[in-house]
Amino acid sequence: MKTQLKADMILSSNAVFTGLANEPTAAAIAIIGNKIAAIGSESEIEPYIGAETKIYRYDDKLIMPGFHDFHLHIMAGCISMNSAYLFDARTEEEAVEMVRAHAEAHPDEPWVIGFCWDSGYWDNKKLPHRSSLDRLLPDRPVVLFHAEAHYCWVNSKALELLNITRDTDNPPFGIIEKDENGELTGILYESAMSLVLKAAFDFSPERKREMLKGFLEHAASLGITSVHDLFAPDFNDSPANFELYRELEERGELTLRIHLWPELDGDLERVKQLRDTYQSSILRFAGLKQFIDGVITGYTAYMLEPYSDKPETRGKMKFPVETIKKWVIDADREGFSIRFHAIGDGAIRLALDAYEAAQQANGARDSRHMIEHVEVIHPDDIPRFKQLGVIASMQPNHLAMSERGVYTSRIGAQRERHVFVIHTLKQSGAKLAFGTDFPVDTLNPLPQIYRAVTRVDNSGVDVWHPQERITLAEALRAYTSVPAYGTFREHELGTLEVGKLADIVVLDRNLFAVPAEQILEAKVELTIVDGEIVYAR
Repeated sequence: MKTQLKADMILSSNAVFTGLANEPTAAAIAIIGNKIAAIGSESEIEPYIGAETKIYRYDDKLIMPGFHDFHLHIMAGCISMNSAYLFDARTEEEAVEMVRAHAEAHPDEPWVIGFCWDSGYWDNKKLPHRSSLDRLLPDRPVVLFHAEAHYCWVNSKALELLNITRDTDNPPFGIIEKDENGELTGILYESAMSLVLKAAFDFSPERKREMLKGFLEHAASLGITSVHDLFAPDFNDSPANFELYRELEERGELTLRIHLWPELDGDLERVKQLRDTYQSSILRFAGLKQFIDGVITGYTAYMLEPYSDKPETRGKMKFPVETIKKWVIDADREGFSIRFHAIGDGAIRLALDAYEAAQQANGARDSRHMIEHVEVIHPDDIPRFKQLGVIASMQPNHLAMSERGVYTSRIGAQRERHVFVIHTLKQSGAKLAFGTDFPVDTLNPLPQIYRAVTRVDNSGVDVWHPQERITLAEALRAYTSVPAYGTFREHELGTLEVGKLADIVVLDRNLFAVPAEQILEAKVELTIVDGEIVYAR
């Protein structure tokens, strides 16, 4: 008679959301090594209890698959955690004062860095100026990212250090803003940020390692067990960081799974080498990422028709159409999955056109290409996601980060009806995957879940298109099982099933049994990655 193997640990609760049903159920889970060995009633799991088995009973607390953040930027997030946070400022002066306080508290940092200011929330709604920073910080370079991270605000010292003058030419897909007299305002858009960030983000490997460990601890405390690290040109997302991740993995210190998405740029030999190099269960090359456009508030998202409040522009594409299509066709032929940042309806259509061109050129395959953000879409393009097998990678909380009045003034009433159409995409048969875009948003998954099920806008009261709400089960799957599918790992991640990897989170309440507002208050009790407890409250 075969001896029953004993579990290393057993978790039980009256509320276990496996991801296979729409409601949680009472169950116990036996974990052996890094895998789920059994799920069943307490009596069914009893044979797995041995002398060394650790038993955790959670009553009515929610046990679910670990959160899988489908879109973030690790090193930029690490930097943001050690920078001034400016989202709560309500005037330019208040933001400057926050920056001054941060600078005073960190006198040894060569650059003063800040994140998440948004003049859409300020009294005058006007973009800030370098002169307000110069008054309080004349001698230290300052760079402050707008909340959407597609433009930044710098002081004169930063411009001087990098020799940016009124005569400096705009880089491709970038603007060095000047006033009516041709003087620099201190606002740099899109690729113009690169002029500053190479210097501002020049950290030693030791400092990066220290910041990365802080990020891993923070992620574990939020129940995050897998992430996707996406290329962003100005965010220090270079493949040099991949070696840092691997170093931590080799030391057993990488406490979440990282999926790598370096730049799609036509250099396929380079990325084939990266694909061959990073193939472990914890650190894995997943595909290629590129930008088609920018953001709505900065008029850099690419639209099919002109902006409503700036009719002289439709925004810009980062690369010519022919270049984008060639890169996609070539990379698709080599079996790569591709993701495009596409926020405007023009950019979304172009991304879908490129994926369609790849199918026509190479034949249809299970490519699982993606579009990131999908903010303003033309209704004609909604069914194409299912037709082409394209995943909609979205960040629901972004609909409440931008000031709604400012956002809608850019696009007008007609297009406003097709903003963040999460439910409509789901109904059309598209697969939805959620993430945060950290550090553009907080790393906590719960605001994304809350926003998807409530659609409450930045006022905290009004609902933005209630017909676009989805259910809690759908939102949780968009943060667990669909991201696993998006990286071809649905056989081992994303749901709680026998034989799958033990990536599990326990929340301090059953989200299915509390008012939606309480989703925001929930805390993580326990995080397990690969069968190991990486966080316990």
